[in-house]
Amino acid sequence: MDQPFTFGIEEEYFLVDAETKLVARRMPKGFLAAAQKATSGHVAGEFLQSQIEVVSSKHDNSADARAELRHLRQTLAMVAAEHGLAILAAGTHPTAFWASALQTQTGHYDQVMEDLQMIGQRNMLCGMHVHVELPDPDERIDVMRRMLPYLPLFLALSTSSPFWQARPTGLKGYRLAAYDELPRTGVPELFRTKEEFDCYVAALVRAGVIEDSSHVWWAIRPSLKHPTLELRAPDCCTLVEDSIAIAALYRTVARHLYHNPWRNLDIDTVSRAIVVENKWRAQRYGVFGTFVTEEGALTVGEMLDRVIEETSADAAALDCIDEVTRCRTIVGEGTSADAQLAVFEAHKGRKNREDALRAVTNWLASATLQ
Repeated sequence: MDQPFTFGIEEEYFLVDAETKLVARRMPKGFLAAAQKATSGHVAGEFLQSQIEVVSSKHDNSADARAELRHLRQTLAMVAAEHGLAILAAGTHPTAFWASALQTQTGHYDQVMEDLQMIGQRNMLCGMHVHVELPDPDERIDVMRRMLPYLPLFLALSTSSPFWQARPTGLKGYRLAAYDELPRTGVPELFRTKEEFDCYVAALVRAGVIEDSSHVWWAIRPSLKHPTLELRAPDCCTLVEDSIAIAALYRTVARHLYHNPWRNLDIDTVSRAIVVENKWRAQRYGVFGTFVTEEGALTVGEMLDRVIEETSADAAALDCIDEVTRCRTIVGEGTSADAQLAVFEAHKGRKNREDALRAVTNWLASATLQ
């Protein structure tokens, strides 16, 4: 019987004032407890008080994941409204200023902030994490290494962070430009076995640098808490349908790589360097850019078509062909970043920049609950 490759999704949102859509500096007293009660524990606090995370259940089909994610967003928004707040799904908040951010007060976060200093305070960023469970969790490092060439594609499809501190950045995905200031981020090294990865983590633990592997914040990593391979590269998607599409594509590719151990087996330092370059190109241009291959340039749409064709049997086995195909719609119509920039440009001509940015945050708040 075929393994289900069960998966789950974590999304981080900004808490904003319900009327102005400005980022909330403090989390109201009682809000987190009320949100956890309303969602049966599927909500968690984040590093900064202006952020909150939802954590889905484990699923074996996209329809149930979609329904739960919609429910979690709607329920969290309802609780937020009772506290004068709303939620906003995007990689960066268009007008938030990191210098005014307040850390969530816990012993764990105190220690992290002590280590990271200003870089931690600048971490006003929201991502989406997708967990996929492999039949043999010991194969996660091998699959992770062979997954590297796809990371820029997942990022390009998710870009939702074109603004930073009330300014257009010129990037479709600015979030990782800021996030990669942290240690142990970015594209993983070319570990080939679980033993190699464990040796790396053990060295850092013995040196007192980290407590455990949960402090390894790569764009993809083996989860410590769950027996899953965790994709961390994507921005938080504004539309639920985009979240589900990217999760379905990642799950499909994970199945394909697991059952085809020869795929990307020859990945080397040149291949990894190309992944790093393509990650930048995804951040800069989103779905309207090109990727580097050893044969020449490839558009994001062409790479997506190639991946969909190669993994079609896997998408069929997981019953997520429609969700994977939705990725083509993202390429054709643009991501949240493209929509935000279009709203900004439409309002900038007849209003000042502040009003144009307000129009963007209003659009984000509305689209988050579509």
